[in-house]
This record gives sequence, structure tokens and C-alpha cells, in this order.
Amino acid sequence: MTTLLLLVAIADDHKALLHARFRVIDAPDAARRAAAIAAHADEIELVLTNGATGFRADEIAALPRLKLLAAQGAGYENLDVAAAKARGVLVCNGAGTNDDCVADHTLALLLSSVRALPQQGAAVRAGVWRDALPLVPQFGGRRLGVIGLGAIGRKIASRAAAFGMVIGYHNRRPRGDAGDATWFDSPTALAAWADDLVVATPGGAGTTHIVNAAVLAALGPGGHVVNIARGSCIDTAALADALRAGRIAGAALDVYEGEPRPPEALVGLSNVILTPHVAGWSPQSIRATVENFIANVDAMTRGEPLRTPV
Repeated sequence: MTTLLLLVAIADDHKALLHARFRVIDAPDAARRAAAIAAHADEIELVLTNGATGFRADEIAALPRLKLLAAQGAGYENLDVAAAKARGVLVCNGAGTNDDCVADHTLALLLSSVRALPQQGAAVRAGVWRDALPLVPQFGGRRLGVIGLGAIGRKIASRAAAFGMVIGYHNRRPRGDAGDATWFDSPTALAAWADDLVVATPGGAGTTHIVNAAVLAALGPGGHVVNIARGSCIDTAALADALRAGRIAGAALDVYEGEPRPPEALVGLSNVILTPHVAGWSPQSIRATVENFIANVDAMTRGEPLRTPV
């Protein structure tokens, strides 16, 4: 039976799909990961990780029988793809498997932030009724700026458009499939136009702090920021300063710099909504990532192109 090194935590019912096909070595933390590589280097043929957890060049070099390196989700920023390909190791990801789940969660965060749902819930519990609370906007006619109009960004945009929002976006270049969405040549220009901003771009060095103090200042005091991309895409210190000073109205984040540690600069702020990097997690989406991984292994075994190659 083919040996799989599993570096991500997966629920038992989904892990059963892997156990039915492979000899699974569970190593969801650094200590077990190092021990597994040391003890089973000559046996491991498959590695399943994710973009945040990654897999290093020295680890690839330590596995002489490695054939496939896979990221569970769409992101693969911490996988050393160049080292894998130099060794002849195939690389794939989970592109498309959780797009709908991420888009749903994004709209939930945006709605909650713009409509101040956590603050209103706290007010009710404190005995404060609506007459004493500020009015909050509805979505119709608001301008949503999407940084990163890829597959997930487009699903977010289509959901927001169904609420009557007007869509703008920033990519390195305009997209031919963007429909009525307006392209902006920089995040700052997009933020200056937008009422709210969603970050849906890939992680990595090219997008580190793509939302910085200048972008937040351009967004303005009525604006809300949602990040479902990577924590590195937003300058946390600049975001905390903007929120405390009222330079923006709110933020809703599923990802953070330094996760899984909570973002200390943000946890005490009442105008911040935090979720623990679960935007892409649902029973349906996790099962889809596992099934996609198995489909890639099957394609490799048959000598066919991978289903979702990197």
C-alpha cells in the first residue's frame, strides 16, 4: 500500500477516505513531522499538506521515493515547488474545492461587519434597544472592491452583486471575464473608490502587506475590510491603528499574521470580527479536497495529467 505523509488535521470521517487507499502516517505538528520523515524516509511516496504548513526543500530531498506533493486547498505559498519539480516530483493543489464555502463565509463576514451584528447582539444583551444605536448601512448601492479577482474573488463578487453591490477589483491586469466589474490599477485606487474591501489574492512575497496604511486611509472612515486570503496580505499594525483611530469603520478577518496565535493588536477592538481560518471549511468542502487529492493520485498512477496541477 502506498505510504502517505499527512501533515494537516482532517476529521476522522474524511481521513477514512485516505486510510481506505493509503498507508497514512499522521504528522500534524512539527515534532511528529520530523519524526515521521526520519523514520519513514524510504517509504513515503505522497505528501498532503496545505499552503500555510508547506513542505521544505530539505524535506523533499530527504524522501527518495516521493512522487507527489499536494496542497489540500488552493494555496501553496509555503511548498517549495521549484525544489519538488527539480527532483521530478509532481505538485498539485485543491483549486476549486472550497471556493463556494470561502465565498459564503466572506459574505457572512462582510454582512456582519457592515451591519454591526456582533455590536448589536452585545447591545441587546446589555439592555440597549435600537433607538440608542447608530444606523448602519444596507448593501444595495455600496461599492465593493475585491483585491484578487480569481476564482474565489469572482464568486465573492457575484454574491455581493446579488445584494445590489457595485463591484470593482484590482489584479495585475484587467480580466476579460470580469463582466461589469471595474478594474483599478492599484489597491490604493481601488480603496479610494470602494466603500468596502475584500482581500482574496494569493499569499506570498508579492502580496505581503498589499493592504497597508495608505490603502486603509484611502478606504476611509465608513469602510470595512474583510480578509479571507492570507494574514500576510494586511499590515496588522496599520489595521489596528486605523480601527482605533476611526479611520475605517470595521474589519472582519479569517486569517492573521502569526496564526494560529490570535492577533493581539486586534482582539480587544469591538469593531473587529475574528474567525479561526475556517472560511474554506465545511463538511462538503473538506471531503471535496480529499477526493480531489485521491483523483490526482489516480491520474498520476495512470500516467495522465494531474487534475489540479501546480
